[in-house]
Amino acid sequence: MKLSGGEPFWAVRNGLLATYSALETNLNCEVAIIGGGITGALVAYHLTQAGVETVLLDKRDIGTGSTCGSTGLLQYEIDKPLRELREQVGMRKAGRSYRLCLDAIRTIAKIVKQHHLKCEWQARPSLFLARAEDDLPALEEEARLRQKIGIEVAFWDRRTVEKHFPFSRPGALFSEEAGEIDPHRFTQGLLTVAVDAGLKIYDRTNVTRFIPNRRGMELVTETGHQIQSRRVVIAAGFESQKYLSRQFGQLTSTYALITEPETSLQGWFRRSLIWETGSPYLYLRTTGENRIIVGGEDIELVNPTSRDRLIPAKTRILHQKARKLFPHLKLETAFSWAGTFSSTKDGLAYIGAHRSLPHAYFALGYGGNGITYSVIAAKIIRDNFLDRRNQDAAIFSFDR
Repeated sequence: MKLSGGEPFWAVRNGLLATYSALETNLNCEVAIIGGGITGALVAYHLTQAGVETVLLDKRDIGTGSTCGSTGLLQYEIDKPLRELREQVGMRKAGRSYRLCLDAIRTIAKIVKQHHLKCEWQARPSLFLARAEDDLPALEEEARLRQKIGIEVAFWDRRTVEKHFPFSRPGALFSEEAGEIDPHRFTQGLLTVAVDAGLKIYDRTNVTRFIPNRRGMELVTETGHQIQSRRVVIAAGFESQKYLSRQFGQLTSTYALITEPETSLQGWFRRSLIWETGSPYLYLRTTGENRIIVGGEDIELVNPTSRDRLIPAKTRILHQKARKLFPHLKLETAFSWAGTFSSTKDGLAYIGAHRSLPHAYFALGYGGNGITYSVIAAKIIRDNFLDRRNQDAAIFSFDR
């Protein structure tokens, strides 16, 4: 399936940052990863840093699937507000999930700094806007719950919002810890570090068969080459569903645009990530070039042709909504695109083993914050392979 349509900005601007050859021989390894996007890259990074002999395979060019369609907002919030997640999984697991996503943002910052990755990582605050007065009680409760689990967040009333921004809203939650990144460059940077640590990468290599055996799993490619591995990691996004016996996520299409560079972003307080309550979803961020990314307008439509046909109309709507928030900016659309992602009923990712595929781990970072989930998945899978106890694995297991 074509995972994105239109002109995803990262792919247009960055081009092909690295090239790899297709697999033309048989291999043995400890872990084989299927999927060369940001999830596969994070798993490969964590495994190779732990000294695990790892091979990564992708049927496309590396980093050109859903990763290119990501808008690169890094937030600890998941698709379910903490107050709702608490009702579904209990306060302990809900609070721990939010804390883990916050830790994931900090982990990304450390990796970028440690390896001097050039991926436009930038720490930013986050502003969660109430669309209507009716949203305020829930927003105030959300602030209290987050503060209770040790997350720094402030409730802003209308006057405070108007003091910091050129628009008005009944209220908002202001969080200090969030960030933005070029996910395409981050993926390639991680893989460069992992290759230096021993990772082998093969793209345009389609694995068509998985054969369990006493040594683990034998993978057979479309060209007939074999890879014998102790374990397999499926990090292919919602395309991983074909390896599972039942549906675990709901497919959704989303839309985004990026503007030409603005002369000034005056009035945009600390270049905060901005997003709103309610549906259809809306979010905004800036880039180091003074561009603005606007995204949302999600719909339950997955046919690529039908999805992409709506790009012009969805782009106009996103532009109009951004214009209402920042009427003094030019907001000249440079590129627009669509992508498909998957979300779950509780908003949590699925990570770990499933009986559908022996000797395999799944890293399914479903939802709007798949990058932070990918960090969590990489740590859980690394610990599982090394027989280390990971106290958080049960939160994201398929048996939850």
